[in-house]
Amino acid sequence: MKRQPGDKLTHVVLPALDGQLFDTRSLEGRPFMLSFFRFASCPFCNLRMHELVTRFNEFADDFTIVAVFDSPLDNLQRHANPHHAPFAVLADENNHFYQEYGIEYSLLGVVKGMLFRMPTMLRAMMRGYLPLRIKGRMTTMPADFLIDRSGRIIMAYYGSDEGDHLPFERVKSFSASETRASGGG
Repeated sequence: MKRQPGDKLTHVVLPALDGQLFDTRSLEGRPFMLSFFRFASCPFCNLRMHELVTRFNEFADDFTIVAVFDSPLDNLQRHANPHHAPFAVLADENNHFYQEYGIEYSLLGVVKGMLFRMPTMLRAMMRGYLPLRIKGRMTTMPADFLIDRSGRIIMAYYGSDEGDHLPFERVKSFSASETRASGGG
């Protein structure tokens, strides 16, 4: 079932890139984005990871991201370690939390992304993000959830195609508003 604004966060516990279990309970009291990606070698996903990593310093100091991939840990490590993400990157090989959060699967979304986001896909592939090893479902659609300090979903964004994520500026704005709401900067 799809999540809605106002819903309480269901805590995510999954293996991180370092092989240790990561639990979103460790973020209690902090705002963050819970972002569901496709498989680890997805060009769109790697381009989004690149953007989040290179622009991470634009977010408020206590804001973070939890990135979840539809991939086995070893494959995720191969593709995500080069990003050197300053946030948690997790493997949900069995799609447990994808089901828990109502993440969609769509062949039409894959075709739509390939057709309408061709320049973005080519830009990703030119950066070396090639989908040579697809381990995970091809039809997984991305989704992003903005979580406030109390653990409530403020925004639930379900991508309509394989490259459709919540715009960066919207995430940045949420980060800033949560800092103001807490009395910070």
